[in-house]
Amino acid sequence: MAKPPQCNHCKKPATIHLTQIVDNTIFKVDLCEDCPHKKIVTDPEGFSLAELLVKPDAQLSLGKDTLQCEQCGFTPADFKKIGRLGCPGCYETFRHLLNPLLVNMHRDIMHCGKVPKRSVARVNWRVRLKDLEQSLAAAIQDENYERAAELRDKIIETRAQLDATTEKPV
Repeated sequence: MAKPPQCNHCKKPATIHLTQIVDNTIFKVDLCEDCPHKKIVTDPEGFSLAELLVKPDAQLSLGKDTLQCEQCGFTPADFKKIGRLGCPGCYETFRHLLNPLLVNMHRDIMHCGKVPKRSVARVNWRVRLKDLEQSLAAAIQDENYERAAELRDKIIETRAQLDATTEKPV
C-alpha cells in the first residue's frame, strides 16, 4: 500500500496538494492543514510555490554576502521571488538547495525516464543488438574470426527480431 504524501514543511500527513505552472514549469507542494496558514497561503494571485519550496533557513550566507551564482548573479532570494533559476550555472551553485526540492517533488534528483510498455521489447532488442555489435568489434580486434562469425549471425537474427517488433506506420 502506498504511503500517503507528507507535508513538505512539517512532515505531517498532507491533505492539501497545490500545483502551480509558471512559464511551463510545474511546482507541486503537499501541505498539512496547518502549514498554509503559517505560510500565509490564502491569496492564489499573490501565491508562489517557490516561496514555500525555498525555506528561509536554507539560504546560506557566506559572511555578510548571500550565496550568489558567479555566472549571472542570481541569489536564492531571486529564485524564491521568480520561481526559476537565472542560468545553467545556478544549478551547480544552488545544488544544495535544489536537491531536497527535487527529492520532494520527484522522489529523486535524477530523471531516469520511462519506457512505454509496448516499447519494452523493442528497447530490449536494441540493447542486445548494441551489445552484440560491441562484442563483434572486440572479436575482430582480437582476430577471433570464428567468434566474429557467430556474433555476425546473432546480429542478423537480432535485427530480424527488432524489425518484427518495430511498429509500422499506418
